[in-house]
Amino acid sequence: MFDILETDIVVFQETKIQRKDLCDDMVLVPGWDCFFSLPKHKKGYSGVVIYTRQSVCCPIRAEEGISGVLCPSNSSTSFSDLPEDQQVGGYPTLTQASDALDSTSLATDFVTLDSEGRCVILEFPAFVLLGVYSPANRDETRDDFRLGFLNLLDIRVRNLVAMGKRVFLTGDLNISKEELDTANAESAMRKNSMTTIEYFSTPARRIFNQLLEDGKVYGERDKGRERAVLWDICRGFHPMRKGMFTCWEQKVNARPGNFGARIDYVLCSFSMKDWFSDSNIQEGLMGSDHCPVYATMKDVIAIETAEVTTKDVMNPPGMFHQGQRLQALSAKDMLPLSGKLIPEFDRRQSIRDMFKRNPTLSMDQSLETTNQSETGLAMVLPSNTIRDLDAKIPTLKAKVADYNAAEDLSTPKRPGPTRKGIAALLDNNKSQPLEKHNNRPSKRIKLVSTPPAGSNQTKGQQSLRGFFKSKSREATSSANMPIAKEGSPDSSLSTLVPDNANQQRAPITASTSSMPSKIASTSADWEEDITSRSISKSPPRKSNWVEPISVHDPIESKESWSKLFSKPVAPRCEGHNEPCISLVTKKSGINCGRSFWMCPRPLGPSGAKEKGSQWRCQSFIWFSDWNSKVDQTGSF
Repeated sequence: MFDILETDIVVFQETKIQRKDLCDDMVLVPGWDCFFSLPKHKKGYSGVVIYTRQSVCCPIRAEEGISGVLCPSNSSTSFSDLPEDQQVGGYPTLTQASDALDSTSLATDFVTLDSEGRCVILEFPAFVLLGVYSPANRDETRDDFRLGFLNLLDIRVRNLVAMGKRVFLTGDLNISKEELDTANAESAMRKNSMTTIEYFSTPARRIFNQLLEDGKVYGERDKGRERAVLWDICRGFHPMRKGMFTCWEQKVNARPGNFGARIDYVLCSFSMKDWFSDSNIQEGLMGSDHCPVYATMKDVIAIETAEVTTKDVMNPPGMFHQGQRLQALSAKDMLPLSGKLIPEFDRRQSIRDMFKRNPTLSMDQSLETTNQSETGLAMVLPSNTIRDLDAKIPTLKAKVADYNAAEDLSTPKRPGPTRKGIAALLDNNKSQPLEKHNNRPSKRIKLVSTPPAGSNQTKGQQSLRGFFKSKSREATSSANMPIAKEGSPDSSLSTLVPDNANQQRAPITASTSSMPSKIASTSADWEEDITSRSISKSPPRKSNWVEPISVHDPIESKESWSKLFSKPVAPRCEGHNEPCISLVTKKSGINCGRSFWMCPRPLGPSGAKEKGSQWRCQSFIWFSDWNSKVDQTGSF
């Protein structure tokens, strides 16, 4: 996947996984490092992860969350309380949050705002990268949380810029900046009876637009947001492009008609404007309701009147010089937030790498190989370390041998066959049957008796109607059969003899309460004697009942099962004469949960059902109405 994207830093939002869901393919990606922020309480919710290509870039600091109150792995010290040389900085204060929100209770609850896994922060020497997944505008119950998160994000970005650090903000912010960035701006204003000023003055959009250089802000700016600090990179390269959307509603299949919104951004500080050569969206990359948005950095950038290679400022100092690697990555360069240091994956490698054995390289060869290929492995061990390990191997082997010998002397051994005895036993097995040496009981084989030819055995269910038929036929047949009288010598036997017993004898059915062994060993003569006495004592009675002729119709049976399990044939839409699709109403009200049929085509660019066009027509039929119509007509 990373090769398809052709990028060096990948930021994913809304991963919807927990720590227990992490696997080797997510964490132990060869040549890549990863940094996760997972939800602390909610399962399958939110989540952000950043992947960095180790041969190109390596962060110097990493944090989880916006406020800095969370703690690194295996530590009880929060990020904001770490030594200054280990901090990213710019942490919001309680005073800042209280002044902006006018709500001290919400401002103090930083832990709650950072508990859903919505932000990962990486610092490189060039800039501070923030990968963010902002809460969506779902319902009013989440408005306070959403505004609190956006407020903290605004404060953190502005504090970093005030410290003199460059900021690169990217992710799903769930806000459309202006009318050009959404297809339903006008319909939303009409639906909510809002003017243009009111639309752009909604709290979330107002906070976001005050952060951007070209954001529309009506009225006086808020306190602490007197000036913009970020530049919209993608819109800067395409200032008047329409339909540059990054998210589409899947429920109404709005992507083919490009009825969506631009809510995913790549933003940067003003001093980084000249660092990028291209920025765009990848609307053709499928697999999600969002599409990627990217920004491409130049190989050489200007920092304070000096031109430097990008690799020099995207790695720790001294690792690159003029784009050439001077120092290989080592375990000490890994940050505590790295996914490879999670206890479940620490000191492990991917199972695929276990089958690849790379030759040992010297230090010079390792540096040369890393410079030649950017996608090569970045974790390289120096040659002196490998020689030390090779020198310790004989000593370790000797210690293991001494330990095994001591364990053999201290542990009593159970008597068993020697090697010669085992060899002799194997030789004997070649010439003797296996049963002689196998003392274990053989597996029991279940014997299934086969009914004799000509016997009248009831077959299985032949049709759907057969399931509802009574067993009157078998009961009537049994009533007409002769039964031995009580008190007779044969009363222990319940013998059923057909009328044609003289031509063909049937096996005797006996109850298990009367000498089953003797019955099993009876001779044919004794069986004939019992049969003759039963016939003479109890002659069969005549009956006027005539057995109906049962004919199995496979076509009728097939149709019965097909009607029971097959999907109903869908009606055809009026505009295109195509089979409709069925959906379920999820909107609260009296129709919630009802199924309906509608046109299968996607919505058009207008976002409304159209007549006489290639997009979704106005066909709509309730499921129950269509079923009633089918029942009345008797056909589909």
